[in-house]
Amino acid sequence: MPDTDTTPTAPGGGLVPAPLRIDGPYRCAVHLGEGTALAAGPGTEDTARWLRATLGAAFGLPLPPGPADAGDALALVLDPALPAEGYRLDAAPRRGVRITGGGPAGVFWGAQTLRQLLGPHAFRRAPLTPGRTAVLPQQTIEDGPRFAWRGMLLDVARHFLPKDGVLRYLDLLAAHKLNVLHLHLTDDQGWRIEINRFPELTGTGGWRERTKIGHRASPLWDERPHGGYYTQDDIREIVAYAAQRHITVVPEIDIPGHSQAAIAAYPELGNTDVIDTTSLKVWDTWGVNPNVLAPTDSTLRFYEQVLDEVLALFPSPFVHLGGDECPKDQWKASATARARIAELSLAGEDELQSWFIRHFARWLAARGRRLIGWDEILEGGLAEGAAVSSWRGCAGGVAAAKSGHDVVMCPEQQVYLDHRQHSSPAEPVPIGFVRTLEDVYRFEPVPPELTADQAAHVLGTQANVWTEVMDSQQRLDYQVFPRLAAFAEVAWSRLPAPADRDYQDFTRRMALHYARLDALGVGYRPPGGPHPWQKRPGVLGRPIDGAPPNV
Repeated sequence: MPDTDTTPTAPGGGLVPAPLRIDGPYRCAVHLGEGTALAAGPGTEDTARWLRATLGAAFGLPLPPGPADAGDALALVLDPALPAEGYRLDAAPRRGVRITGGGPAGVFWGAQTLRQLLGPHAFRRAPLTPGRTAVLPQQTIEDGPRFAWRGMLLDVARHFLPKDGVLRYLDLLAAHKLNVLHLHLTDDQGWRIEINRFPELTGTGGWRERTKIGHRASPLWDERPHGGYYTQDDIREIVAYAAQRHITVVPEIDIPGHSQAAIAAYPELGNTDVIDTTSLKVWDTWGVNPNVLAPTDSTLRFYEQVLDEVLALFPSPFVHLGGDECPKDQWKASATARARIAELSLAGEDELQSWFIRHFARWLAARGRRLIGWDEILEGGLAEGAAVSSWRGCAGGVAAAKSGHDVVMCPEQQVYLDHRQHSSPAEPVPIGFVRTLEDVYRFEPVPPELTADQAAHVLGTQANVWTEVMDSQQRLDYQVFPRLAAFAEVAWSRLPAPADRDYQDFTRRMALHYARLDALGVGYRPPGGPHPWQKRPGVLGRPIDGAPPNV
């Protein structure tokens, strides 16, 4: 951002994530009322529509088009001298509010800041008091993100989230200036995207007969069938809705492991010379599944045709193809797999998986897209241009960056939001390590051992939300919030080193932010522990004691 005479502050105003610089607030105020015009410059039309739909509804304001020089106007303009996602918000009496962005996304993030400045009622869908004026103090805010990739993975394969729930989460991501939704669409427990060439992927693979309740060692079952999927029109709607909020939707189609739902739909995809794949059903429990794709030409052609349809729906430059947790036992027992290893002069099954992934990396590159996968795809070599999601710790990300590959840092020990938030036995279905709000706030996405050139390969960071034990929107909200707010600040703001971060200031701002989440209807975990209705007594989890390993 341009230099100014203002001093960078411990951010005030209760803003989350913290902005780069604030001048003010001062005692004078700007009033937005019935006469306020909304002047939208070229390239800002999406933000203007969003403001009329949100602030217009919350305060009952028409916000008609009008000139930018009116005394109480709300003006949106572009200035290419600013970074593309950077913005400057100026609020002054007799000049109104002006949001200047380096690009359309910058204007939109500035509008999100404006909404926070106007108080929790700005997050409601109708005015609490008819005729209420929106008021904010005079101030100037200059801001822009640290990372280009600020994401959240949403696993809709384990527990299906209907389309409206996905749209709701896009709004929640946007409210926290996050700009990537990694949508985990396929797994052993369900296939969630319509593929016209292969209707049984959703007809059979979209439904399981029953579902394990809690950890896989739990004796409890939900005997109701579970499933669902997004039609291609649903996907188009989700992608368009996200684009209006400057969010990229990155699809994940899991290969060659985590594929039992696909094999249940089309048994020829599995290792038919090892097991009777016609007996497989969509998996109803959790864990690492031994049933993986066969490394055959017909399997490659099948997934190429699947990806043809996926690419037509998702304009994202990245396509995630999983590549994690692929047991090799069936390949070791398969004459077909052994013949493929010999034919390609591979060293063994690990290189066979690398061959599988590299094939699709080249296939995507030929179509102008980039493969991204979990850090296991480093084993056996990685195709040029492919990127890595570092989940088993930071080591995979460090190795990728040092070898010249781009990386998204999402280590499970730090930013897996399915992990429990407290050591109390009252935590619902406690999974994994304790990762408190403060733990997430002190996460640093760039490992210190990287040089500046290597660190430039860290595209950003992502919080992952795996839904094995999140069977409702209420459970999802509880695990995600408030920790996603801390994560958003890590991804957006230029924070000091973890030990030097002002967590007390963050909690002070969160005290105001909880009221915004309340207005949005988010069922977050309260600071003092779960509400009675958020507990799940008697449902087995898998808590892990002690500090998570630093790997």
